[in-house]
Amino acid sequence: MNVFLHTFGCKANQYDTEVVRQRLEAAGCTIVAGAEQADAAVVNSCAVTHVGEAKLRAMVRRLARLRPGIRTVVMGCAAALDDGVIAALPSVTAVVGGSDAEAVAREVAPQSRRSASGTSLLGGFSGSSRAWLKVQDGCDEHCTFCATTLARGDNRSREPREIVAEARLLARRHAEIVLTGVHIGTYGRDREAGNRGDGGRRDGVTLGRLVQRLVDEVPDVRFRLSSVEATEVCDDLERLMVETPDRLAPHLHAPLQSGSDRVLKRMGRHWYTAGSYRERLERLAERVGEGGGALGLGADIIVGFPGEGEADHRATVALVEALPFTYLHVFPYSPRAGTAAPRLGAAASPEAARERSAELRALAARKAAAHRATRAGGRADLVLETRRGGWQDALTEDYVAVQVPADADWVLGRARLDARLALSGSRLVGAAA
Repeated sequence: MNVFLHTFGCKANQYDTEVVRQRLEAAGCTIVAGAEQADAAVVNSCAVTHVGEAKLRAMVRRLARLRPGIRTVVMGCAAALDDGVIAALPSVTAVVGGSDAEAVAREVAPQSRRSASGTSLLGGFSGSSRAWLKVQDGCDEHCTFCATTLARGDNRSREPREIVAEARLLARRHAEIVLTGVHIGTYGRDREAGNRGDGGRRDGVTLGRLVQRLVDEVPDVRFRLSSVEATEVCDDLERLMVETPDRLAPHLHAPLQSGSDRVLKRMGRHWYTAGSYRERLERLAERVGEGGGALGLGADIIVGFPGEGEADHRATVALVEALPFTYLHVFPYSPRAGTAAPRLGAAASPEAARERSAELRALAARKAAAHRATRAGGRADLVLETRRGGWQDALTEDYVAVQVPADADWVLGRARLDARLALSGSRLVGAAA
């Protein structure tokens, strides 16, 4: 059976899709690159914005037109919250909420059975030198704008031994492993005394201690954190970024959402303020700089949240200007069914949201260009990615896109290499170090 896979949304979703890929291949299915050759399709859905859900519906309808008779299984967050709309789409034969690969496999290939020797550990990502490794799922917070908690449930941390074992498998095929999840900064909190039937023993597992164990036990691979709350970056993580940037990339994607304390409170983001966010990231950037490195720093920002006024927006702009961001993801507020935010009043007008988004994106572009300029003439630890003609894309430790000559002797046959960077127009180009 030929199966087509498509993923919407975050790195956690991408990980979940790869687990499904592995399970389907174990069942004898062939994964195809195009829906034209597919007997079935699996679409992994996202519930973060209404735009993402609209794209999902359009994709499913397009599959039905392109391949009459195709059987489509929709999984993921939007599937978990489906009120019947997704199930009613043409060609949809099953809606599987969440990331249950076994349930998806049963729907796609009902006659398949897991072999006794089968493994639940992910062995690799298809066609990539980078891999994602999900260390936890779910979230215990209840941000007023977020449907992901409704879809994913409470925080659930994977066993450290299982994570290390999977990392060893992934390291055989990949030069970088990105640790991902829904709220990875809370890794281990659900493993505290009494929560696992451990007779009151507390095992002390934290994200920082997990990463230290990965660095110690899984050599010759670079680890990277995906989205992590700024105030949940512990001293262990900071030390690893400063002292061993070749093992834990000095890069942080720290969701901000707003630079206004008033708006943060309305969002339910109670565990930090604009001030504590700034203080933590300024310290981290200073420490990384003292170690001779460069910090890659990104953030998510929601524009036009209910009650956000011009003064709140100006506070966000001021905070972005003050911090050494190297990129931003800016989203207009999107009301989500079942969340509290729609009850907080009217969102900013579409015109105001567009203007505020444009201002923040322009500021982010200037900061990104300034960061690239500071990297010119320096060295970088590159993980190679996609080839495009005579050039090969690569990613630095601080999350900057670089291109290297694909056919150069020092590039051929490598997945990871040391390079000297030069600025060519608006792009960074790598050369032999």
